[in-house]
Amino acid sequence: MTWDDVVQMALALPGAVRGTSYGRDAVLVRGKMFVVIGKEPDHVVLRAGLDAVEMLIATDPACFHQTPHYVGWPAVLARLDAADPDRIALLLEQAWAGHASAAQRKARGV
Repeated sequence: MTWDDVVQMALALPGAVRGTSYGRDAVLVRGKMFVVIGKEPDHVVLRAGLDAVEMLIATDPACFHQTPHYVGWPAVLARLDAADPDRIALLLEQAWAGHASAAQRKARGV
């Protein structure tokens, strides 16, 4: 996968727009980031609940990880070269739903 693939999937979600977060390319909904390019272009940072972060790292450490900066925060890093596109699409939808309005979630059927 590439960042462009991730952006394309994310922008398909209702109300998602391209923007920036801390100066980096990101996709936002209602002004809140739900995915951002990592400091290195070979990974992305996805919003995720703390329980989900632990599960993702435990079940697929080749793809998902955290740096010390993200420990304790609701975000997980995904290595794009090891990412399963279907899993990333699901995680994007979950991250988006966390910030989307009720009307946006209804439009998506979530």
